[in-house]
Amino acid sequence: MSILDEIVYLHNGKRMPRLGFGTWKIPPDVAPAAVASALAIGYRLIDTARVYRNEEGVGQGIAESEVPRQMIFLTTKIPSSLKTAEEIGPCIDESLYRLETDYIDLMLIHGPKPWPPQPGDDKKTYFAENAAVWHAMEDAYDAGKLHAIGVSNFEIPDMQNLFDTARIRPMVNQIELRIGFPEDELTQFCQMHSVFVEAYSPMGTGILLDNPTVVEMANRLGVTVPQVCIRYALQKGAIPLPKSVHADFMRENTEVDFEIEDSDMAILDAIDIPPVD
Repeated sequence: MSILDEIVYLHNGKRMPRLGFGTWKIPPDVAPAAVASALAIGYRLIDTARVYRNEEGVGQGIAESEVPRQMIFLTTKIPSSLKTAEEIGPCIDESLYRLETDYIDLMLIHGPKPWPPQPGDDKKTYFAENAAVWHAMEDAYDAGKLHAIGVSNFEIPDMQNLFDTARIRPMVNQIELRIGFPEDELTQFCQMHSVFVEAYSPMGTGILLDNPTVVEMANRLGVTVPQVCIRYALQKGAIPLPKSVHADFMRENTEVDFEIEDSDMAILDAIDIPPVD
C-alpha cells in the first residue's frame, strides 16, 4: 500500500492522511499549479498558513483540481501574533474566504508566542492568551467551521496549559522534527496524550541534502536523501510535510515504502543540527 493511502484517526474520529504536502515559501502565483499537481499525484493533505500569504493560491489550486473537496484534508493556521479571542473569529472567516471553502479540516495556532518576538517574551508564557484563542477555536469547531483543531511549535508546558484549560483537547502539534533535531521528548509527550505530531521541513529546509552521513546512507539504501528524511520522520511516528514545486520531486517524495533499520536510525539519531533562528 502506498503511503498516500495510509491514514490515521484523530481523537475525534477525523481521518488524516499519513503524508502531507507543505506550501511554506511557495509564492501565491505558483501555489495553484503546485497544489493541483500534488493533488493529481495523490496527495490529500494540503498544509498552508495565513502568514505564508498563499491561502488564495492554495484555494485556487484545490478549486481547479479534479479531486472533490471532501477528499482533501486542508490545514491552515492562525498567526501567532493573534492572542485575543476577539481576533480569532474574523481570522477564521477570512481564511475560509481565501481558501474558497466552507470548512477547514484542521486549524492550528501557529505558535505559542508572537512572531516576531516581543520585548520580554523570554519571561512570558502567554498561557492565558493561548487559552483564550483556543476557546475561540473551540467555538468555531462547534459551529462546524473547523473539523479538527491543534497547535504548531508548542512545547510541553504550552501543551500542558491547554490540557489544563481546554474543553476540546488538541489533536495535532506541528513541529520541526527531522534528522539532527528529533524532538523525542516532545514527540513522546504528544503521543502519550493522543496528539499526532506533524513534521514540517523534514529536509531541514535543505540543510540535510548535503549531509555526508545522510548522503552515504541514501546511496547505500538505493534511495534519495529526501526519501531518507521523510522515512525517518515516518518511523518516528510523525506525519511529514515535504514541499516541492516540481511534480517529479513531489512524486519521488511519496516513494518511501522502505525501512530504515534500527542500527541506521541510531546513526541518524546521533546527528545534531539544531534549528537556526
